[in-house]
Amino acid sequence: MKHVTLSTIAALAAAIAAPAAAQDTRPPLDQRTLADYAPEPYVTLKHAPWTEEAVLYQINTRQFTKEGTFRAAIKELPRLKKLGVDILWLMPIQPIGEKNRKGTLGSPYSVKDYIAVNPEFGTEADLKAFVDAAHAQGFHVILDWVANHTAWDHPWVTQHPEWYERDWKGDFHPTPWWDWSDIIDLDYDQPGVRKAMTEAMAYWVREFGIDGYRADVAGYVPIDFWEGVRADLEAIRPVFMLAEWKSSELTRKAFDAVYAWEWHKTAKEVAQGKADATAFYGYYSENVSAWPDEAMRLVYIANHDSNAWEGTQYENFGPALPAMIALSFTGEGMPMIYNGQEACNAKRLEFFEKDPIDWSQAKDCDLGDLFTRLIAFRDAHKVLHNGQWGARMIKVENTAPQQVLSWVRRNEDETVLGIFNLSDKPVEVDFPTELEHGRYRSFKTGKSVTFDAGTHMSLAPWEYQLFATP
Repeated sequence: MKHVTLSTIAALAAAIAAPAAAQDTRPPLDQRTLADYAPEPYVTLKHAPWTEEAVLYQINTRQFTKEGTFRAAIKELPRLKKLGVDILWLMPIQPIGEKNRKGTLGSPYSVKDYIAVNPEFGTEADLKAFVDAAHAQGFHVILDWVANHTAWDHPWVTQHPEWYERDWKGDFHPTPWWDWSDIIDLDYDQPGVRKAMTEAMAYWVREFGIDGYRADVAGYVPIDFWEGVRADLEAIRPVFMLAEWKSSELTRKAFDAVYAWEWHKTAKEVAQGKADATAFYGYYSENVSAWPDEAMRLVYIANHDSNAWEGTQYENFGPALPAMIALSFTGEGMPMIYNGQEACNAKRLEFFEKDPIDWSQAKDCDLGDLFTRLIAFRDAHKVLHNGQWGARMIKVENTAPQQVLSWVRRNEDETVLGIFNLSDKPVEVDFPTELEHGRYRSFKTGKSVTFDAGTHMSLAPWEYQLFATP
C-alpha cells in the first residue's frame, strides 16, 4: 500500500538511518576536533536567480477571462506585467475526468490525461503561445501538478490497474477521509507510476518551456519521488517548485517553496477578532528557529481553495484586508495574488462551473494600486526578498503588543520597519528599545521620519505603517 502505512514509515526510517551511519566518517568521539562538528548545509538544491524577488500570480484559467481560454489570457499579460508579478501559476491544464465528475465541468484536479490539454481551455498550440508570450514579457510559468491521484477514467486504470491503491474490499478508492469522489489514488510503491509521472512532468518542461510546478497535496506523495523529479527537471532547465504542504524537509532537495498554511490561518483569526497580534509570534518564531534560511514559505490572502470553500478575501479579512496584504508582502515569505484580488473580486468563484471574474470591479478598486506599490517597494529593498536573499524579521518591542505587531528586517545597507495595528480599535503606542532608531522614508507618504527614544504613534484601527531607510 501507500507510504503512509506504518510498515512503510518504518522502512523509510531504516533506510534513512542506515546510509547516515554508513557515511559517518568522523573519527572516534575522543579524537574529534571542532571541525568534525561543523554543520553541513541542509538545503542542497539551488534556487533559480529569478526567484529572488518573485511574486506569484495564480490563474484559474476557467474563470480568468470571459472566454476561459489560453488565447484570451494572453491579452491580460500586459496588465499583469504592470501589476508587477513574476511567476504565473496555471491551475491544472489537462483534460478532466468524466466518470464521477463533480458539477457540469468538473474539478481541474481530476486529471484524465497527464500529457494532453483540456479542450475547454484551447489546444496545445494555444498553451504554447501563452507560455511563449509570457516568456517574451519576462514572466515565468508553472503548472499545477496532480501527482497523488487521477480521474476514474484515466487510461492507466485499464492499462495498469496495479498502479492504483485498493481499499479493504480490493477496489480503487479516493483519497481516504476526504470527499474527493471524482478521483482515485495512485500507489507510489509501484516503479511504473514513478517512471510515468516523471516522464509526464519532464514532457511539459522540455516541449513547452514550462518553468516548474506547483504540486497538489505534495505531502501525500513520497519525498524521494519529488527529489528525483527535481533532479530530472533541473537536467532540462532551472525550475521553481512549490509544494502544497507544510513541512521543511520538502525544501531540502525537492521544493523551493512550501505553503504557509499557519500564516493564513493566523491572519484570518486575527482579522476576525478570534486572536490578537501576538498570535503571529508562534508562526514567525518557528519560521526563524525551525526552517532553513533558504526555504521560501508561500504567504497568501486567497487562493482557489480558500476563495471557493472558506470565503472571499472580504469575508475572511473584512477591514483588516489591506493591512494583512501589506504584511504578506513585507514580512518573511513569498507572496502571491489569486486572480481577481486586484479587482476587488467579492464573490466565491464556482469550482465546477463556468463563473468568470467580473473585471469591471477594478475601476473603483484600490487594491490593484496597493499590490503594485507593495511589489515595487519589495523589489527596491533586498531585505524583503525571498528566502536566502532577504533578511529575517526581528521583533521590535512596543507598549501595546496585543494590538501592535512591530518588526524590522535589516542588513548592513538598509532597514525596513513595519508597524501594524492588528485590531479594530485605535491605539497609542511607544517603542522602548533602540532597535528601530534611525531616519526612514514612509512607504505611504514618502516623507522623512525619524525614530528615537521620544517616538510616539497613534494608529487607527487596522492601520499599518512601513518605513525604509533612505
